[in-house]
Amino acid sequence: MDALAKIPKVQLWDTFTPLEPQVHLAQHIGAKSVLVKRDDCNGLAFGGNKVRQLEYYLGEALTQKADTILLTGAVQSNFVRTAAAACCKLGLACHIQLEDRVPKDDPEYKRSGNVLLNEMLGATLHYFPEGENEEGADQNLKEIAASLKAEGKTPYIVPMHPSHPPLGALGYIEAAFELVAQFKQLGFLPDEIFVPSGSGNTHGGLVYGLRVIGCAIPVTGVCVRRGADQQGPRMLERFKQIAELLGQPNPVKDSDLVLTDEFLAPQYGIAGPLAHRAMRIAARMEGLILDPVYTAKTFAAMLQSAEQKPERNLVFIHTGGGPSIFGYGENIRDEISNATETADS
Repeated sequence: MDALAKIPKVQLWDTFTPLEPQVHLAQHIGAKSVLVKRDDCNGLAFGGNKVRQLEYYLGEALTQKADTILLTGAVQSNFVRTAAAACCKLGLACHIQLEDRVPKDDPEYKRSGNVLLNEMLGATLHYFPEGENEEGADQNLKEIAASLKAEGKTPYIVPMHPSHPPLGALGYIEAAFELVAQFKQLGFLPDEIFVPSGSGNTHGGLVYGLRVIGCAIPVTGVCVRRGADQQGPRMLERFKQIAELLGQPNPVKDSDLVLTDEFLAPQYGIAGPLAHRAMRIAARMEGLILDPVYTAKTFAAMLQSAEQKPERNLVFIHTGGGPSIFGYGENIRDEISNATETADS
């Protein structure tokens, strides 16, 4: 796409991520096939969907001759961990603002997983006490950036608030093209794709990319941060923003937006019984590791869809998040124990 090629980008990953068949799982749930798009395998510090997004944010940062990157995420954010790793590769300093988005006070959550990796990667950590204040988080980053600028640094902020141009979504337009090429190699198109829907960049870019090349495969976005009543308008605006960023007509119709928040409970960052069940099934049937924040909830939606409508070809976008499971060790162990006790009773 010519419009996409004109936008600055830095290369953090240079090949397709695998599209793996899950034969054992498909047989178990009654699907014709299950394919997993392994964006958790794209190579940068445990990988994940944020690698694709960062290629465009950091591309813009480098054109502005930035030497310091600032961004916000939850305590166990995969985005900030991936950004810290990318900054190491590019010789940039990284300032991470961790916000209290999840009500967990145990030491595992506060110190292990992605937090430990941020420290290993040399990022400077800051803290913001409000977990649902995107505008406030961005403003606090601006204040940190001003201090850095006074020291002679050239900071670049990756913003949180949805009013900013969604550069990160462009990485998933490319992912959509990549997927369609892989489907052509396989000789068929799937019946449905499942993807987490949080900031809207991964979900938005994927749907936009498919529709802009005329691919009508249904995509179900699984709400992982807010309910469908809030996420729906956010996503429709995101599609428009992508089109404006590229200077194109918007190819996405309102009817292309499919959302479910059935698996969101109890809240962002906390997995419910269906998500924990999905984690066990993925691990024990295919050796596939899911995280409790994004991928387990999305996988749970796919499992339910397969059970309700069997004999279809399904695709799950694995957006990574593996390191965060170490921040939830106690919860995961408890759920495994409870499931074992229930099975034995």
